[in-house]
Amino acid sequence: MKLNYKRTILVGFAFFLICAFWQAYDNTVPLILTNKFGMSQTWSGVIMAMDNVLALFLLPLFGHISDKCTHPRGRRTPFIVVGTLIAAVALIALSFADNAQLKRLDKVSAIDDPAALTVIYNEQKDATLLSPSGESFILGHKFTEAEFTAIRSQTVTPEGKTVTDPAYTNYVVPARQACARDAAAANPGALVVFVALLLIILLSMATFRSPAVALMPDVTPKPLRSKANAIINLMGTIGGSLVLGLGIVLKTGKTANTFMSYTAYFCIVGGIMLICLGAFMLTVNEPKLVRKMEEESLAVGIDESGNDLDAKHEAGDGKLSRGEMTSLVLILASVVFWFFGYNAVTSKYSVYAGNVLNLDYNSTLLVANIAALISYIPVGAVASKVGRKKTIIAGVIMLGTAFTVAAFLDNGTPLPVMMVIFALAGIGWATINVNSFPMVVELARGGNVGRYTGFYYTASMAAQTLTPVVSGLMMDKLGMKSLFPYAAICVAFALITMTFVRHGDSKPEKKSALETLGEGDD
Repeated sequence: MKLNYKRTILVGFAFFLICAFWQAYDNTVPLILTNKFGMSQTWSGVIMAMDNVLALFLLPLFGHISDKCTHPRGRRTPFIVVGTLIAAVALIALSFADNAQLKRLDKVSAIDDPAALTVIYNEQKDATLLSPSGESFILGHKFTEAEFTAIRSQTVTPEGKTVTDPAYTNYVVPARQACARDAAAANPGALVVFVALLLIILLSMATFRSPAVALMPDVTPKPLRSKANAIINLMGTIGGSLVLGLGIVLKTGKTANTFMSYTAYFCIVGGIMLICLGAFMLTVNEPKLVRKMEEESLAVGIDESGNDLDAKHEAGDGKLSRGEMTSLVLILASVVFWFFGYNAVTSKYSVYAGNVLNLDYNSTLLVANIAALISYIPVGAVASKVGRKKTIIAGVIMLGTAFTVAAFLDNGTPLPVMMVIFALAGIGWATINVNSFPMVVELARGGNVGRYTGFYYTASMAAQTLTPVVSGLMMDKLGMKSLFPYAAICVAFALITMTFVRHGDSKPEKKSALETLGEGDD
């Protein structure tokens, strides 16, 4: 029996829209908070983390609630429908709060405009500011007005290469952000509305993220879940890549568009979410798919209505053994550590790319996504042969290596080198992502998959709650280039904890009907 790819792809529409949203959210919200509202990296991280605090508690809650749901459309579908509708509408509304603040910055928002630079200088010449490299300075002591207004965002090196002018990054950007901060403090209404909408978005996403992810194991027999998760993540990566492509078309990562309006961008992303929701509702009959999965599982000795036969034998009371519980804790600890590293990069990279690397963040992230896209199905196949644990460890090593090398990249690094590093990061993350969630739900018993999905997302969201703050604080105190060393160290800790995991793996050595279920679909 082969994995039902059509069924898995249709279910993956839910994950497609989730990842499309998060790609837009992670890339644009930090830029808006720092550039248009003038927040430091630390406070930007706090705002991002406050959103995640709610999700930290709501993800396991709604995972558990969906386990008990008896709606005619299924356990998971009602949450997906309601959550997506609210999130898409709130995302579109977010652009109006952004535009309200943008109107207050008309006099200082133009890039490389002497008139705008004059206003910035006169407003901030006596202020003590902090550069991205960690230097504290008083603008009026550092430059005369003529010197400051002569600074431009781009400069040409002796080799003829166009790069971001360090004076612009270190002095003009902080001064302009100070103007934005003053404007937000004088009229806080736009910031209050913006943050309130962020909270609404996170609440709505939390209501259906666990149910949406739990739907895959609900309709997929256990031995095939790594392969199915590869397809689900592939769908998610396509969604994220589509949004990155949109960012390239709309030039959201260009320095000249730092103060652009995001109305069109958010409306298109919200539209993509609603289209995917429509496709999901038209093609996915959750109760029918669950019944089909149970029939397929019973044919090879797995009772998905309760516990599988092997699990009953090993743990007759349905509870995890001591060894299984230890492995669950170690897997979740690994999830925390690699999300500490990964989310620090994803939540700060859009700012980092422009200020340190002189890059459009969309292009490098798109390379990472394409590399991940190509990797998902092969990685799922590899895991079914050698086991999930070994495959994850290989991915952790690749991700850690990419982050370590990225710490040495700078404004003048050749673009092909950067692309190779980000491609390696994409492959490493795909390798981890495909197999980590199935390892967690492999330990679930029958009808509590939603609860274990909640465990997984509690761990990942706990990391995403803390790491934007911690990484932001380090970037403010030690400079922006501390981002990738921090990420690399976090991933190294994940390698240590993952090494000691003993349960939740696929079992390719078992010569039985369970093995044959996964064969023939590579």
